[in-house]
Amino acid sequence: MTRITRRTALGYAAGSAGTLLLPRFAIGQADNRPSITIAVQKVSNSNTLDVLREQSNVGERIFFSSLWEGLIGRNWTGKLEAVPSLATDWKRIDDKTIELNLRRGVKFHNGDEMTAEDVAFSFGKERMFGESQPSAGTTISITEQAPNSRSGKDLPPEIPAVARRGWPALLGVQIVDKYTVRFVNGTPDVTLEGRISRYGSQIMSRRDWAESQSYLDWARKPVTTGPYRVVEFKADNVLLLEAHDDYWGGRPPLKRIRFLEIPEVASRINGLLSGEFQFACDIPPDQIEHIEKNRAFEVQGGTILNHRLTVFDKNHPQLANPLIRRAMTHAIDREAIVAALWSGRTVVPRGLQWDYYADMLVADWKVPDFDVKLARDLVKQAGYKGDPIPYRLLNNYYTNQSATAQVLVEMWREAGLNIEIQMKENWAQILEKTPTRAVRDWSNSAPFNDPVSSLVAQHGPNGQQQQVGEWTNAEMNGLSVRLESSMDRAERKQMFRRMLEICEREDPAYTVLHQNATFTGKPKSLQWKASPAFAMDFTNGNWGGRS
Repeated sequence: MTRITRRTALGYAAGSAGTLLLPRFAIGQADNRPSITIAVQKVSNSNTLDVLREQSNVGERIFFSSLWEGLIGRNWTGKLEAVPSLATDWKRIDDKTIELNLRRGVKFHNGDEMTAEDVAFSFGKERMFGESQPSAGTTISITEQAPNSRSGKDLPPEIPAVARRGWPALLGVQIVDKYTVRFVNGTPDVTLEGRISRYGSQIMSRRDWAESQSYLDWARKPVTTGPYRVVEFKADNVLLLEAHDDYWGGRPPLKRIRFLEIPEVASRINGLLSGEFQFACDIPPDQIEHIEKNRAFEVQGGTILNHRLTVFDKNHPQLANPLIRRAMTHAIDREAIVAALWSGRTVVPRGLQWDYYADMLVADWKVPDFDVKLARDLVKQAGYKGDPIPYRLLNNYYTNQSATAQVLVEMWREAGLNIEIQMKENWAQILEKTPTRAVRDWSNSAPFNDPVSSLVAQHGPNGQQQQVGEWTNAEMNGLSVRLESSMDRAERKQMFRRMLEICEREDPAYTVLHQNATFTGKPKSLQWKASPAFAMDFTNGNWGGRS
């Protein structure tokens, strides 16, 4: 058996970075506040700034906490715990209802005050749900919600699907008074507070939506409450934000923030070291030492609430037999990948779960054992004849993505599997439903501290994997519905364990590779702290300027 060492793994990945000379961006000074440029791998996957459409790692980095805000926020530089944001406090009315008091005096980027009407509209049919129906009951009377703007906009079809992924049973948001709202669910739900804080539950201006000529006009320059507002957005190029000086949290510390799309790692690093960029994101671990050789620079970051996965389409002829998918899970030496490609800077987690699940964590669970003999036996039992299995891949959308793919192909070859990489240009090509769709890369986050935020939201009946037609399992789907509505925590934990058994052992939908980690290069002189998430916090509490 060939062992994958650090040297051989890095060898598979050779030649993945290029070099690009970029124009210098002059740092403007206004009101004694600096402007900064951040070099990112990608600005947007959907070519919009819609928090419901841009459900991605790159979206999280740009949106929070610069542009979009929710009623319940997260402590981005702490432990990501829930904190008051556009709501000052909240209380449970019953198992299906939460009442929130809105922060008074919050101004949108257009100068309007945020009120209960904006909140209710943000969770209404026209903006979020379209004609989709909640999984229990019917929507509450429209007279109890925000007035309809009658803009006549057609929502992209993925918006209601994403909305129901996060809010499968929400009946509506009732307006109690100008500064009080109630979220009314169709079923009991222990996670309502988490759903309110999750990615996709942010608040928008109802008037801005009504006045926008089209959905796309709105989605490329949404009016929100965040500390920075959109000045310019060019798809696949640049996003320019400027300070929203009427921000409820105080005058923002930066005049402008420019996110510049620089796909090549080497170009991001070169631009950082030359002073073209103040921040360079998604630094591979093997480049940290190179950057920090210059004592004026440092790299911050570490593990985040996101796991890297390999995902299976069981409609492919070679993957229809779960034995092949099980073989692929056992053929992976995850610890070797962590050591070789991540310099030990991340970890192999206990499956698709995180420690901050607290009492819902299945503590004795683990990823499938690395066992090449077992993998070979499973391949033999399946009657596999060596037919190629396509592996669709983007070029380093994820840190170390190409290198990891090369290592995985070698590990699967050791188990007798013929996996062939197919490079694709974008996510549409990755997810395109064709006979060749079989294996792909993905990552899953946990927007709040419960399994429904990831396992159900991503792989359950409303999750992306089932929505695109890659995988389904009747028992898993039934358990997903029960997990979302049960108030019995002991019962919920038993259900979660069974769901892990199905998705990671018996009928694999995916296999977890490792916990993700993100690293950002910056000058030491800039007083700023990286978040344990993709999000980059540039509010007053996390910017001290130059030391």
